[in-house]
Amino acid sequence: MPDRSDLPPWLWPRAAYIHVPFCAHHCGYCDFAVTTGQDHLIDLYTEAVSEELARLETPAPVDTIFLGGGTPTYLSADQLRRLLVAIARWLPLRSGGEFSVEATPESLTRARVAVLADHGVNRISLGVQTFSPDLLARLDRIHSAEHVGPALDEVRRRIDNVSLDLIFGVPGQTTMDWETDLSAGLAFTPDHVSTYGLTYERGTPLWKQRERGQVRPVPEDDELAMYERAIDRLSAAGFEQYEVSNFARPGRRCRHNETYWANEAYFGFGTGATRYVLGWRETNCRNTTDYVRRVLAGAPATFQSEQLPPEEAARETAAVQLRRAAGVGRARFREQTGYDFDILTAARAAAFAAEGLLTDDGTAVRLTRRGVCVADALVVKLVWG
Repeated sequence: MPDRSDLPPWLWPRAAYIHVPFCAHHCGYCDFAVTTGQDHLIDLYTEAVSEELARLETPAPVDTIFLGGGTPTYLSADQLRRLLVAIARWLPLRSGGEFSVEATPESLTRARVAVLADHGVNRISLGVQTFSPDLLARLDRIHSAEHVGPALDEVRRRIDNVSLDLIFGVPGQTTMDWETDLSAGLAFTPDHVSTYGLTYERGTPLWKQRERGQVRPVPEDDELAMYERAIDRLSAAGFEQYEVSNFARPGRRCRHNETYWANEAYFGFGTGATRYVLGWRETNCRNTTDYVRRVLAGAPATFQSEQLPPEEAARETAAVQLRRAAGVGRARFREQTGYDFDILTAARAAAFAAEGLLTDDGTAVRLTRRGVCVADALVVKLVWG
């Protein structure tokens, strides 16, 4: 693949995602491309990802790399080392770049952290989810709250940028439970916090339990109260809410995820990974065995490919950019998409601004606090009418 780094960032990637599907256990709420009970495939998988990376033909320098999962730190230290060597060969990280790795509290050993740090990883995203033993059990997690402190101690020996993931709206969770989780998380002085409302993904064990009446979702009013409490607590602690679900201390935003929210281009490698290059979005097959077989046989790993019509691509760009605190900047939007934001949205922003759901300073359109609380529905109405 020829280097096209002279192109704007919405056409040629400055970011790369590598998926590691392996986990010790598949949690009941998760519908990601996850592989359990097939550890014999890990070495072959590392070889396959190295081969897929080599299809770049020439190294592609990037500003951000995100190694996600699955649980990348489920791999042994030596397996991680081999994967990171291949990534460095084909995706050299530019000076000052961000290299994030997802991890679970029980998997962060000193040996693994050392390998990560030695190979350029400078940010850890830790999947804590909750500190409550009962809620961890409901989420089908295998770590305990007691794993979090030692894991962070190991990370901070070598890596100083740490993000915590927390989930609210877990069946049985109360606003007091959530308050306790926020307090416990802040006590560890993270640099970044992601707060996600639990979703019931079709086909997952949790979704089936809800359908059978075995679990009851948290009432919408309670879930909204939890979300607003997160905004208040994290803002008071010095975090900026730079995206609907994400909060960072100054200078600690996840630059990789900002690429997605700008709807800019990115590379993607591994089982189920998606890439967005030169306007084409491609997704690899989600079955790890199939992925390994295809790639090592010299075949493409892609099972789905699309290029949206220009107007639909522009609407998608508006929808994802509205999730950011920065909102949609009119000039940049026109340059990126070729469309005028106001014409595209039939000037609906004015009506929502009058309702207090948006602000519009003539340069950019942004969600207000009220708008953020109904972001999903509001964005659909604004962008698609």
